[in-house]
Amino acid sequence: MRKQFGYLAGLLAMVALPVFGAVDINTATQSELEAVKGLGPAKAKAIIAHREQNGPFKSVDDLDKVKGFGKSSIDKLRGELSVKGDKGKPKP
Repeated sequence: MRKQFGYLAGLLAMVALPVFGAVDINTATQSELEAVKGLGPAKAKAIIAHREQNGPFKSVDDLDKVKGFGKSSIDKLRGELSVKGDKGKPKP
């Protein structure tokens, strides 16, 4: 029984870890972006369209170039989003 519980706990940990990690806006699919609280289908599509037309984001702050995003909304989402190697401002 303990052995089975250990396997179950390990499996749950592997599944849960990605849920709690920040979503990389350069690689995320639309559904992964929509899973972020505060991002709906329109904003997720806008992020993907911008990155396809302009290349990868250098930091989360680059979202200010995407229609529908302002400083306030970016600050609210900062802890949920990432860019690999992001050198942007840390979350206050």
